[in-house]
Amino acid sequence: MLADRPAPTKGGGARGMGARAKARHDGRMRYSAVSLFRQGLAGHTGWGQAWRSPVPQRSYDAVIVGGGGHGLAAAYYLAKNHGLRRVAVLEKGWIGGGNTGRNTTIVRSNYFFPESAAIYDFALKLYEGLSQELDYNIMLSQRGMLMLAHTEHELDMMARSVNAMQINGIDVELLDAKQVRDEVPLLNFAPDARYEIHGGFTQRRAGTARHDAVAWGYARAASALGVDIIQGCEVTGFDIIAGRVTGVMTSRGPIGAGVVGLAAAGHSGVLAGLAGFRLPIQSYALQAMVSEPVKPVLGTVVMSPATGMYVSQSDKGELVFGAGLDLYPSYAQRGNLPVEQAVVAGMLEIFPAFRRLKLLRAWAGLVDVCWDYSPIIGPTPVAGMFVNCGWGTGGFKAIPAGGWMLAHLLATGAHHPISAPFDLARFTTGRLIDEAAGAGIAH
Repeated sequence: MLADRPAPTKGGGARGMGARAKARHDGRMRYSAVSLFRQGLAGHTGWGQAWRSPVPQRSYDAVIVGGGGHGLAAAYYLAKNHGLRRVAVLEKGWIGGGNTGRNTTIVRSNYFFPESAAIYDFALKLYEGLSQELDYNIMLSQRGMLMLAHTEHELDMMARSVNAMQINGIDVELLDAKQVRDEVPLLNFAPDARYEIHGGFTQRRAGTARHDAVAWGYARAASALGVDIIQGCEVTGFDIIAGRVTGVMTSRGPIGAGVVGLAAAGHSGVLAGLAGFRLPIQSYALQAMVSEPVKPVLGTVVMSPATGMYVSQSDKGELVFGAGLDLYPSYAQRGNLPVEQAVVAGMLEIFPAFRRLKLLRAWAGLVDVCWDYSPIIGPTPVAGMFVNCGWGTGGFKAIPAGGWMLAHLLATGAHHPISAPFDLARFTTGRLIDEAAGAGIAH
């Protein structure tokens, strides 16, 4: 199933060529200690732009709508894996300015169902080699992720989930209360704690990555392979002839397209409406916030299903924490005070030592949620149009795999084996992949 995963290569992914030859081949300066030293001597005046800003051509072999992580990754893999060069990425705003830049940057693959485990672990494996492949430091920190159990019932459910994940080949470990305390001493183990900690489970390969760096790394690598990245280009409609898409209408004029990929996260439903069909998704705001920076105190990602809170510490020392979905549909990239209060209250119950910290800023991303809490990857009712959406709260961690699968669809017109279970057809066949119902705690 993973046979076509790129093999590890030397020299930052330069297959069969050295670093200098690779730099000449793709037209970009390679990042290294040597280039940093030389640029320092020259006053850092010779770096050049990370990616091109071309004028849109009249037509492309493939057009991808959405300049976030999934869209940029799809463009990169189209060029790298399938040899397509006449590819355009259209972004209404700026690269990475949507959900890719509005999340808590967690990467993990601890999912219950085999189909989910396969796609998220594929993404994690790609993440593990991405800095070298893209010649761009995505700041992957595999500090692990700890999920807490606050009752004996939750711990029993976790044991069931851990068994299923291990069968699926995912590296997870069940921990008792003492082991959890050894992992994170700052947790509230007081006798009168409102949320008593009975244990938990951990995935040690999980962690965080820098969201901007992921987007910029893919953009830079795709541009070097000839992909046109066009910012400030809103898609306003589609040219559809005899049931097949032939182009897109944009704020910068019409653009012909051999195939079209939709990778616009929370606005996928809007784009589907422009193309004349509906998707079984609903868009919600997902809030996150950060505290003022402090010295290193938290060495792993911690999630508490009972409070709906998850937290990690950034490289700058800020505590990054978030919550579940706002419980009403919205296209606004902002949250509301009741959810913020609930998240902060939950975190302070779990980590009393954080009570005196000041909240630095808060934001919200726009996520599209499917009825079964799993993504949609595959063809749409419009011939030549393919979609990658419905990731809900799991979009960032899935970027490399989501882009890989969409690229495979655009290039071949057929599913990769990993993406096949996530086809739209599952909503008519009943073969749903309901992570929330299946594991209870794994989503």
